[in-house]
Amino acid sequence: MGIRAFEHQHICTSVYLYIQTFTHLHIRIFAHPHIKYYLAKKPMNFLSHFYFDRDTTDCYLVLGTVMPDLLKNADKNVIIHPEKLVHTNEAVNSIIRGWKKHLEVDRYFHSSEFFLSHSHELKKKLLPAIEGSPVKPFFLGHIALELILDNLLLTTQRVTAEGFYEHLNGCKETVVDEFLRSAGLKSTAIFFKYYDEFKRSKYLYTYSRTKEIAYALKRICMRIWTSPFTSENEAAMTAILMDYRTSLSDNFMSIFNEIEVKLIH
Repeated sequence: MGIRAFEHQHICTSVYLYIQTFTHLHIRIFAHPHIKYYLAKKPMNFLSHFYFDRDTTDCYLVLGTVMPDLLKNADKNVIIHPEKLVHTNEAVNSIIRGWKKHLEVDRYFHSSEFFLSHSHELKKKLLPAIEGSPVKPFFLGHIALELILDNLLLTTQRVTAEGFYEHLNGCKETVVDEFLRSAGLKSTAIFFKYYDEFKRSKYLYTYSRTKEIAYALKRICMRIWTSPFTSENEAAMTAILMDYRTSLSDNFMSIFNEIEVKLIH
């Protein structure tokens, strides 16, 4: 096994173990008196997955593309595999198609040279900034890249948070409930409690605030490490992440274009 392959395997295994630690936690990342913002399993997924169906009129397809993460965030104990499910309700079938597309996009993204190289580069750049911190730099590189991509999609108007939420609000609860029960979920109350709060909070709007990326990372890390960063760590991280975001701004669409071609074929 080559060095890059070994490192990739180590990173993926380690990230999985750390993510498993906080997947079940609804992480509050912004202290606002009226709106709660949460990050859980994969902070990049919502808007980056939405990008590939930004022009669709099928709200249920859009919901399906983020449903795996919504469901896992709502209840870590829920495991369903609706990939082979065929339903008599076409709206439910749209959710199933979106679910399968989510898995496909994740597979392409996390095996791409773009992801491997940029998450590795971010890890190296963040290493001196977190000197003395217990946080693993590869973990930050992975999550920071995903947050930066969502930020760039919003700030370059490739997608809008408003458009995303409009699709979710257009889905009937009865159809969503039918999908979940058909996939084997006996009780849907926990999911809808989380889902309703997710829609109400509209925290994805904050992804456009570049300076919040370091704070979001800190709040995630605080679910694993009590005091992950000093104020000096945070200031250094913010500067690095803002610079890296700028360096990515001219070519970040390459990964979306690459995945889009693979989805077509």
